[in-house]
Amino acid sequence: MQEMKYLGGYPEETQRQARLLVESDRLAGVLLKRYALAHGVRTDKALYEYVSQLKKEFLGNADAISKVVFDNKLHVVKHALGMHTAISRIQGNKLKAKREIRISSLFKNVPLEFLKMIAVHELAHFKEREHDRAFYKLCTYMEPDYHQFEFDVRLYLTHMDTCDEPLWR
Repeated sequence: MQEMKYLGGYPEETQRQARLLVESDRLAGVLLKRYALAHGVRTDKALYEYVSQLKKEFLGNADAISKVVFDNKLHVVKHALGMHTAISRIQGNKLKAKREIRISSLFKNVPLEFLKMIAVHELAHFKEREHDRAFYKLCTYMEPDYHQFEFDVRLYLTHMDTCDEPLWR
């Protein structure tokens, strides 16, 4: 029986259904039916503009974003699909903070919903540090289908574990 490492926090019945999809070689078809196309955000500049627009729409008064990039050093193995950092520096008598978001290069060739889910997740950390109720409430405010997209990303990661063949290009 295959371990469902990306679905470990889900009920056993959910894991069983996912396992059946993998074993019957139908998981890719389910994902492709739900999400037919990959997004067109391919460059760091386009990613910065995309995430900045989300921030402007939902977190207007949060700290400015200084950098948003696709990072090929972020790996699922280290449980990081995205990262946010805050770097504080003293300049004269002022404290300057730089906020950066790094998103795994895995998200270059996925549906826009997956990219939005990870961007929303990292933006939510601008206001909420912990993965608590307030954090997930903010995520669902920015993307009402956040939890479904997160689950589907986990299914995609499961697919990648079993096939190592991307579904979108």
